[in-house]
Amino acid sequence: GPSMVIQAVMWQAFTLTFLAEWGDRSQISTFAIASQKEPYGVIVGGIIGHGICTSLAVVGGRLLASRISEKTIAYAGGALFLLFALQGIWVGSSSLNNA
Repeated sequence: GPSMVIQAVMWQAFTLTFLAEWGDRSQISTFAIASQKEPYGVIVGGIIGHGICTSLAVVGGRLLASRISEKTIAYAGGALFLLFALQGIWVGSSSLNNA
């Protein structure tokens, strides 16, 4: 029924978010803040900040999906990742030459 669909979507969103965020810079920054500040404040602030960010992503994604085809978004995302890879190779190789 509908509750099974909602549970499946929630599980998928949780898994995607958890795996995507694990070990990223914001998590490392949160570790640093938590080591020096009150942990409950860090938890609440992190939940609120992440909730707002995720909400904006959901609303923005919904708006984009109504205006642009999923195929176009996939191609644009692929092109951006290739550009990031090229930029990483270029910057990475120049920083190795300066070491």
